[in-house]
Amino acid sequence: MRPALAYAPGRSPLHRASPGAAIAYLGALALAGFVYSSPLVLAAAGLAAALAGYAAGASRAVRASLRLALPLMLLMIAVNALVSHRGETVLVRGWQLPVLGNTDVTMESLAAGATIGLRVVVVVLVFAVYSACVDPDRILRALRPVARRSAMTAGLVTRMVPLAAADGVRLREAAALRGPGASSVSRAALARRLVEGSLDRAVDVAATLELRGHSLAIRSRLRRKRSLDDGPLLVTGAALAALAVVARIAGAGGFETYPRIAMGTDAVTVALSLGLVLLATVPFLTRRWRSRG
Repeated sequence: MRPALAYAPGRSPLHRASPGAAIAYLGALALAGFVYSSPLVLAAAGLAAALAGYAAGASRAVRASLRLALPLMLLMIAVNALVSHRGETVLVRGWQLPVLGNTDVTMESLAAGATIGLRVVVVVLVFAVYSACVDPDRILRALRPVARRSAMTAGLVTRMVPLAAADGVRLREAAALRGPGASSVSRAALARRLVEGSLDRAVDVAATLELRGHSLAIRSRLRRKRSLDDGPLLVTGAALAALAVVARIAGAGGFETYPRIAMGTDAVTVALSLGLVLLATVPFLTRRWRSRG
């Protein structure tokens, strides 16, 4: 079974567009997550990334990233509540401990941790959609003229890590199917077998690359036809980035946690949140309109 975060071929705009256009589109969504601290804007950016993933057929990647990111968000909320005790709204009155000091839990510290966690959720969602929709082989071909050896290494890593994860799943399933009379297999034995298999695959891949001429200093002249999806993705990415920057300059997305929680819900902030979600759907709606025409 293919890992959820591994690249899967498809016919969506993110799959068919050039890597630069897909990265520009997804990078604009990640930019909104880095620029703003408002939970409203961060939730809109996360929703836009999730909708893009579902529209591109990467629903498994979206669900897997949420299973990874949501526990991280809860962990960050708990850690920030234990470390930071600023704020005027005390929810739990703690004690003065010798090492930890004041252990009060405030609503403001929980809100600050939630903001950090929401930002992590947005970034993880964006990278999950990127991993599932952008072909690593095309990334390798795009980077080869710039950094040939580094591009080769990065391309191999992006292909081998999902394969190693799939091998680990198959080894665990094989160990579970040995029957009740067989001795249990330790994690160390599974890890050793996984490493041995990975080394064998690495040798085979190295031999295959050498036979295909990757060790020769020959510049490839293959050119890929420009995709019709590049334009909508580039335009939408530029519009998303411009919207995020201009709205930030205009004062949208205001959010303060200390000493009291204050979140801006003005018309510009609401329009920014709606604009992020609506603009993210433009490349997919354009593809559907073009296919009907």
